[in-house]
Amino acid sequence: MAAAARYTFVAMTLPASTFAGYLIGYALDSWLHTTYLQIVFLILGILSGFVQLIRQLMRDMGSKPK
Repeated sequence: MAAAARYTFVAMTLPASTFAGYLIGYALDSWLHTTYLQIVFLILGILSGFVQLIRQLMRDMGSKPK
């Protein structure tokens, strides 16, 4: 059961961080009356999702017995 919860977290990390980056960029664009921050924060959200995904997978691979 714990493995299912762990992999559900991994599956939701990338979309959640992408959506969070998009929302932050959209809010800053609305507040500062710009048009490019939405794309910048969307890319940062995607990158942070991949970093978290890789970290979790490396932790899982390292914890398995050889």
